[in-house]
Amino acid sequence: MTILTASHSERATEDAADQPIEIRRFDAPLGAEVIGLDLSKPLSQADFTRIHRAHLDHHVLVFRDQHITPDQQVAFSKRFGPLQIHVLQQFGLAGHSEVLIVSNIVENGKPIGLGDAGHFWHSDLSYKDKPSLGSMLHAQELPAIGGDTLFANQHLAWDTLPAHLKEAVEGRVAEHTYLAKYAELQKRSPWRPNLSAEQIAQVKPVTHPIVRTHPETKRRALFVSEHFTTRVIGLPEDESRALLAELFAHSTQPAFVYRHEWRERDMVFWDNRSVMHLAAGTPDDQRRKLYRTTIEGDAPF
Repeated sequence: MTILTASHSERATEDAADQPIEIRRFDAPLGAEVIGLDLSKPLSQADFTRIHRAHLDHHVLVFRDQHITPDQQVAFSKRFGPLQIHVLQQFGLAGHSEVLIVSNIVENGKPIGLGDAGHFWHSDLSYKDKPSLGSMLHAQELPAIGGDTLFANQHLAWDTLPAHLKEAVEGRVAEHTYLAKYAELQKRSPWRPNLSAEQIAQVKPVTHPIVRTHPETKRRALFVSEHFTTRVIGLPEDESRALLAELFAHSTQPAFVYRHEWRERDMVFWDNRSVMHLAAGTPDDQRRKLYRTTIEGDAPF
């Protein structure tokens, strides 16, 4: 395992008291609850190391009842790496550009956040040269019904991929683009604004391996999604479309999925190198608001 190098801010907390952390694995193909950790308190280096290890082992961590400020969420996120700012900067939290508001709430006739985030299965920012290492989502306001988030284990997806598909994708790369489903999403919701020329320039198509190697655990995982992956490089269009359809169907089977039912003040931290996620949807009459921070990762290999 690669241990993240301590920054100056991390070294400043090395004298923080250890907290009585317990990692409780879910009865699911991935995921664990972190019990006994208060993220509003300084995190010792020993506790950070435990959380880092648990994140690699379980891919999705749930921290319950976290009464933290956006500043504290940003600070905790930055311990894992630099943060990425979403291309829809108009949905950034005022005074905290690294925090994306994920919300279906409309005030004064305008959406306050991105309300249809996660409508399709995806890995965050796979359309960037350096896709996200991981994302943290902190619940601010939850609906009485709906609003669940599903996570699919892409290591299991690769491990169980039929031999003929493994052979078909070995060594191949695919194109990812933020614009793949953008027009479709614009037609179905009020949350997708027109993109400026500057925003479009920030999300030029990129290519990544269809099967990526996790830079820390060295485990292999499928790395394609129905939201952002558009074609397999080097294949005729019909073959590319058929192959991707098989991969999409295989990668999100129920046997690979953990469904998170949100509770008040939950903080969920997932590894975008290991999982895809999907928003299950919220009824139009139910308010939902969460704050997301996104940590930059490495170029996939």
